[in-house]
Parts: sequence; C-alpha cells; structure tokens
Amino acid sequence: MSLTSHSAVVRRLIVSPGPAPQEQAPVVASAAAVSAVLRAFGRSPEDLPARTVVLIGSAEVGPGLRAEHEGFGVLTTATPGLALRRAHHELHVGTADLALVAGFGEPDAHTITVYAVKRAAEAVADGDAVLGLLDVTAPHGPEATPALRPLHQNPRGTDPDRHRLILWSGRNADDEARVRGELLPMLSGIHREAYPALPTAVPCGTPPGPVRGAAVAVSALAARTVHQARAVDVSRPRPVVLLFPGQGSQHAGMAAGLYRREPVFTAAVDAALSHMGEEGSRVRADWLDPKRAAIGIDDVRRAQPLLFAIDYALGKMILSWGVRPTAFLGHSAGELVAATFAGVVSLSDAVAMVQARVREAVKIPAGGMLAVAASEEQLHPYLTDGVGIAAVNANQQVMLAGSRGPLADVADRLRADGLTVVTVPATSPFHSPAMAPASDAIETDYRDIPLREPKLPLYSGYTGTLMSAEAARSPRFWADQITDTVYFRNALDELLAADDVLLVEAGPRQTLTAFARRHRSVRLGAGAVSPLLPARAGTPEADRQSVLNAAARIWTEGHDLDLNAIARLWTWCDEDATAAAGTTAPHLPAKTLVA
Repeated sequence: MSLTSHSAVVRRLIVSPGPAPQEQAPVVASAAAVSAVLRAFGRSPEDLPARTVVLIGSAEVGPGLRAEHEGFGVLTTATPGLALRRAHHELHVGTADLALVAGFGEPDAHTITVYAVKRAAEAVADGDAVLGLLDVTAPHGPEATPALRPLHQNPRGTDPDRHRLILWSGRNADDEARVRGELLPMLSGIHREAYPALPTAVPCGTPPGPVRGAAVAVSALAARTVHQARAVDVSRPRPVVLLFPGQGSQHAGMAAGLYRREPVFTAAVDAALSHMGEEGSRVRADWLDPKRAAIGIDDVRRAQPLLFAIDYALGKMILSWGVRPTAFLGHSAGELVAATFAGVVSLSDAVAMVQARVREAVKIPAGGMLAVAASEEQLHPYLTDGVGIAAVNANQQVMLAGSRGPLADVADRLRADGLTVVTVPATSPFHSPAMAPASDAIETDYRDIPLREPKLPLYSGYTGTLMSAEAARSPRFWADQITDTVYFRNALDELLAADDVLLVEAGPRQTLTAFARRHRSVRLGAGAVSPLLPARAGTPEADRQSVLNAAARIWTEGHDLDLNAIARLWTWCDEDATAAAGTTAPHLPAKTLVA
C-alpha cells in the first residue's frame, strides 16, 4: 500500500481551555485558544517543525485572531471536517510538514479536539503511532469530519531461507554460556519453516545482560554460526554516530534489497521521493530497474536525489531500532542528510535544496572527480585554474575535481609521476571553482528555506568542526558547499577526539567506513566503525544480510534494540507492492528535473 497520497493522524486529544465546566461558555477560536492548541501535546512551539500550520474548524472566530500566531500560519474554516480536509491539502501541496487541526465544539461546545496530522509515509518513517488515515474521499459531504481508516501496514513474508538475526545475553560469562547452551539444541532441532518465528533475543522477557552474542544466519547454518560466535562484555557501550556518504558512493541498485522488505526504509524512501514530484517517480523507476534506466546512476540527476533518499531512509531505519545517535557527520551531499536528522531543515525543504543543487549543476559544463593516493600538500603543484582540491578524506586520500579537459590533463600528469589515481563516479565538477555560477544561483533559492540551529551535534566537513548556529542558518554556507573543499578528515578528527564512539555508515559502498578505519582512534580500538550496506553491488539478500550484521554490531556494542522492529527484516514483505512495481509500474521518460 503506497502511503504517499495519504495523511495520518498521529495524535488526538481534547483540550478544555476555559474554567470549570459549570462556568464554561462555548469555546471561541481566539488567539489564546490557538496558543493552547500549539502547546496541546506538551511541546513548545520551538520544538515544532518550521512549516507547521494551525487549522481552525469553528463557526465562530474571535476578532483578535490573526493569520499568523507565534510564528505559525493560522487558517480558518467553518467546521472541523473542512479543517481536516484543508490539512490534507496543505500537507500534500508541500506548504506544511505538520498540521495542528483544532475542531472547536468537539466533542461538545466547551472543548476543542486537536489533531496532529502528517503525511502518512513520513509518519511511518518517523515511527509515529498512527491512529488512522484520513479518508477524505468518503461521500459524506465536505463539512463532515473524515473517518479514520486503520493503517494496514503489516504484510508478512516469512521466508525460512532468508538470513535472520539471533541475539542472546547473560549476566556474566557463565550465564552467557548457559543461555547459548540452551539455544543450540533449539536451533539444531527446529524445522526450517519455524525458523523465522523464533524469538529474536533469548532469554525472553528479561532485560539483556552485559555479556552478549549475536549471529546472522540462514536456518541450515544457525546452530553452527551461534556456536562459533564470540561473546562480548558490553558494560560500557560507546555512543553511536551516524555517517552519511555523498556522491561517488552510489551504485546501480544500491539498497534495493531493503525496499518493500523493510517498512520504515520503504516509507522513508517513498516520503523523500514524493517531494520530488514526477521526477521522484522517474528516480524510483531507474533505481529499481537499472537495466532500463533512462538516466545512468552516476549522472547528478540520479546520484544526488537517490543518494539523499537512500541515506535518509537508512538513518530512519536505524532510529526505528531504538538507536539514538549522539551526533551526525555527512560527506559532501551527505551533510544535507545529516542536517535533516539534526533538525536544521525539514525533509521537504532538504529535498528542495537537493533539487536546486541538481538543477543548477546540470547547467555547468561536464566535469568529474578523481581520488588520489596522496596528501593535500603533494597535490598543490598539480592544480590548475580548472582543477581544485575537492575533498581531504584521510592523510593519503584526496579528491580533485574540475572540468573534463583540465581534469584529464591533471590525471595524466599524476599517473606519469607514479601516483595512484581512481576516477570517482561523477559527471559534475562538484567542489571546484567551476561550480561558482551554480552556487550563486542556489543561494537565491535557499533564502526562502527555514534553516534552524542544530538540535543535536552536527559535524561539518566544510568547517572541519561542529556546525555553528550561524553556519546552519546561513543560505550562503549551504550554497558554497558545491564549490568548497570537504575536509572530512578534520571533522572526523574532532569527532573522535571528543569521545570514543561507534560510527555507523548509513549509505552504500562503505566509502566512509574505509576512511574511518585508517584513523588512529579506530586502529587503536578506542573508536569503531560499522557499515550498513555491502562494499559493492550484490544481491538483494546481501543488502539485508549486511544490515543485520550492522544491527548485530550495535547489539554487541551494548545498545538495546527494538526487537520487533529488527524482526521485520526477515518477517515483513510487501508482496503486492513488489509485484506491482515489477509488472505494472510505468517507465516514464526522463526530464532534466522538475522545476
């Protein structure tokens, strides 16, 4: 079931803004009542999305109510039903990310029923408790309150030959050995059809102990894999930090093995692509059927929008496991994904920023990027007016970027001098002076986007340090990212100097994992890194197996996981949607980009 055209009610409560019931007059839509609505769910207005709209459903509106209240837009309609329908409209035309609907006189004349309404795909991706989907098409008249339909989002696909995760723990080493000893006969004797239904973690019903083990296996190898697994004492877990890669990490079919096989990932991809309009449908079609792709994956028109959606969806999936990252770090275009999770920008606005980057990038003459096994200082003599330092990723890993002709000349000189040079999959000269005209145009677009101070620590590859509030709110800072050098090494240095952490790369190809493994902190074992996806393109099952291995790593680091959420990786499958995507989804011709 596609959720992108639906709106979900995620909270609903009754507010009584007046005095005791015996003294109450019928409530009137006033400025004070709107303030009560904004605080109805125990959150200050600063904690609400920047694009929050308040919709009033009331036959009587007080004279002091304005079209803007406490920084948020206020829209009035005659009935709660009209207000809910208007909320659905505002969400899906992109003018709101959250709608607070106040039904005055519901359920009686002295109260207000307040609904929090979101786009359904984003509600699922955010892990909200969906009370129901608004049925705005039911033939009950436009003024009637729309019915709430249940969200049917639990298709089952328990394939006994798929990999699954088995977790166990004990209070100490002896207790762990006892639990494992009881688990092994169960795995040896179980029928393969029952294997997916085994509990995810044992012992059941008790808090996990500090000595833990984990195994990822198919049914035939489960007992052997559990027997060979190493137990780990996790009494001092390291915090989790998410890494998001940028262009150059993409490959055909990346993470496609999770789509329609994991509900939060699926909803998050759909949510991100839905904000791209018709272009999002074309991006999805090319992603899921790369052999018939209208535009190649390395073209900026595919790489950046799809990488954003994949990185974002992977991050949402990790959060759905109950993991709470303490910081974020993105590389190049991945910094915009990190900023979305840190609260700097909403999903819809982040997608608009990606689209602006792409729209302007395609106007720049073709170019590319090179990865060179050398230091930044070694490469300075090779730079020309058309070629610059694009990224400093590690002590001996630097990227160059520039227009096609000058970059090819530099590559020839580097190889002639014995340096190792690898062409990065990119068709635009990002992080080079050639992108300056695009940067100026992008800044104009970004001025209309609400940018906020990070709510969580966000390390920037452009400053090499924690992102400041001033930088986060600056359209110029974000526009300059397509021309400025990425100092990923510096940002990683500062992050790992602040704390010993477990880095989890939420993206394809393990590019950032390779950089992090070279870092002294990781080599000495103070910090650690775990990729989420395979290093290269493979089978859909390889995607799921790699994700399960990452979940096992987080568990054996000492972080507790939402076991029901984890189990969906081998028990959930949207079979109807998969069949539809494979047989009836239209393959639309490509356009440059939706304006």
